[in-house]
Amino acid sequence: MEQKLKLYGFNNLTKALSFNIYDVCYAKTPREQKDYIAYIDEQYNSERLTNILTSLADMIGATVLNVSRQDYEPQGASVTILIAEDSMVPSGEVQLGHLDKSHITVHTYPEYHPETCIATFRVDIDIATCGHITPLSTLDFLIGSFDSDIITMDYRVRGFTRDVAGKKLFMDHKITSIQDYIADETLEIYDSVDINVYSANLFHTKMLIKDIDLQNYLFNTDVYELPPRTRLSIMNSLRQEMIEIFNGKNIF
Repeated sequence: MEQKLKLYGFNNLTKALSFNIYDVCYAKTPREQKDYIAYIDEQYNSERLTNILTSLADMIGATVLNVSRQDYEPQGASVTILIAEDSMVPSGEVQLGHLDKSHITVHTYPEYHPETCIATFRVDIDIATCGHITPLSTLDFLIGSFDSDIITMDYRVRGFTRDVAGKKLFMDHKITSIQDYIADETLEIYDSVDINVYSANLFHTKMLIKDIDLQNYLFNTDVYELPPRTRLSIMNSLRQEMIEIFNGKNIF
């Protein structure tokens, strides 16, 4: 925030950002599909996800209180980080508890379609902060940390705080769209749509990558090994998968 509000007591506003990323890939054989899942599982294991989230916590000026992480069998990982504003961190050698409820979580969901050979990798990130911290400044970092073909984001501000005169404040920063917090060069890569409910301080944005370079979507396959008709078929399958995920319903 450019200028902090003068408040009566603690800022009680709760800000929640839900961030979903989808990476789509083509793996033509069951063996390649399993290899893709194994590759994704290794690339985005709990250790790397922890590094991403701790960097994110540092970006928003939060202090990490506790980290819990887990890799799953046969695939997937999750990380939960409990965070606090510096002013809310208890002092002294012994810390029995704290009042802050801020946290960051991430979960991964690799999977593949049994018939179309399309594999998808979904990452769900939830950031809940209390007080002056807002997670919107981390959006470019999150988009760049993953191969993001489709992105859906929900941002909600709940509760209220008071200024020194006792007036209730239901928002402590200006926002008309989540896109306002994403760099122009990032937005140029995607088609973006907003669905906002301003009266409820609820903001929703979804983004779909515009251009597909087929080579980037082939796992262990060179695009020039494929005949033109096969390339076109794969491109259609990839685009159909992305459009359905983007719209949140089966279309084709």
